[in-house]
Amino acid sequence: MVFGQVVIGPPGSGKTTYCNGMSQFLSLIGRKVAVINLDPANDSLPYECAVNIEHLIKLSDVMMEHSLGPNGGLVYCMDYLEKNIDWLQSKLKPLLKDHYLLFDLPGQVELFFLHSNAKNVITGLIKKLNLRLTAVHLVDAHLCSDPGKYVSALLLSLSTMLHLELPHVNVLSKIDLIESYGKLDFNLDFYTDVQDLSYLQYKLNQDPHSAKYRKLTKELCDVIEDYSLVDFTTLDIQDKESVANLVRLIDKSNGYIFAGIDASAVEFSKIAVRDVDWDYYRVAAVQEKYIKDDDNFDDDET
Repeated sequence: MVFGQVVIGPPGSGKTTYCNGMSQFLSLIGRKVAVINLDPANDSLPYECAVNIEHLIKLSDVMMEHSLGPNGGLVYCMDYLEKNIDWLQSKLKPLLKDHYLLFDLPGQVELFFLHSNAKNVITGLIKKLNLRLTAVHLVDAHLCSDPGKYVSALLLSLSTMLHLELPHVNVLSKIDLIESYGKLDFNLDFYTDVQDLSYLQYKLNQDPHSAKYRKLTKELCDVIEDYSLVDFTTLDIQDKESVANLVRLIDKSNGYIFAGIDASAVEFSKIAVRDVDWDYYRVAAVQEKYIKDDDNFDDDET
């Protein structure tokens, strides 16, 4: 059985940076990692791809050939990938024996709560290749500083969870920059635990721009609370403890921790006995060099 993550989230939420940092971290604790880029618009990758969708189809070619915009072009690309799923399966089969998989997907949110082609691709891989995948949904933490944007992020997270039907972890990424666009109205646990949203409604009602949508806001908040499915964990990709806590949560959700409890304990002991820092902008070729030489990962490295 093969384990991995499906990394999704709106544009700017840090998916590619996450895949780069997560792949380095998992390599440091002893896992063989393969990153699969399924974003046909992502032509500047900081990590080494095991599989790249651009070898099958490119967004720029689709936009030019079919006179489509970026959103329509991405829908076309995902539809094309679904119809050519055999290509992706053949590329993944050599990795199934001993690799942990990271799927880097596009940032267009409608692909994950409106259209079915991306879901069909993921579901097809799970059934055909016996994968155990967790959806890691990244949301930029600074949205918490704006009540309206935070409610939108909650709705997006809920819609995506219901649509994908996968083990799901919602993540407030860039947590170190959470107040970069304004001070939070409540403590952080209010936003991570999605507590009583009536307080948030009150803040929105004080804003003259959103007060006229008072009834709509209340109904949307009621939907979120009625489902009672959404909560968040936090992530600072530069902090090894933050990444380790997220990895443990993901391992529990997709069953990795239960499939190899002993191995998992050994992995995390590697970061417990000594400090490990990494530069998540480093490309994979340089990363491999440093992995072989532990002395390069000391407290003085940035």
